[in-house]
Amino acid sequence: MSDRILGGFCVALAAFYIWGATQIQLSFISDPVGPRTFPIIIAVLVGLSGLVILLRPDPDPEWPASGRLLEIAAAVIVLVAYAQLLPELGFLISTAFAAAFLSWRLGAGPLQAILAGILISVGIYVVFHLILGLSLARGPFGF
Repeated sequence: MSDRILGGFCVALAAFYIWGATQIQLSFISDPVGPRTFPIIIAVLVGLSGLVILLRPDPDPEWPASGRLLEIAAAVIVLVAYAQLLPELGFLISTAFAAAFLSWRLGAGPLQAILAGILISVGIYVVFHLILGLSLARGPFGF
């Protein structure tokens, strides 16, 4: 039963996401693909995955222990905080904190998690901003 609820939720979320993507305003100067394409592709993948879960549920799903549910909740809280702090702290700082916390919760030691957070943040910044030229949120230090 819980798989069907999740599958139905994913299908509904995909439909909402497609509707939201169609609301994106297009400028007269745009690439041929446009800004709507990527969100629609993600929504189609979520919708198809939801349909598979809805139509072929696991007969005996195993729910994680309460400790694991708290870990999942903590990860969700960190990701929501990341989205909220991104405009204020900028991409590099907020991504470093979020990646470090998630690395730590995935089993890295504290020092390894901090190093991983910094390297992940700088690596993504180099690829997306310096190489691909995409605009990322600027922090209080201008980067």
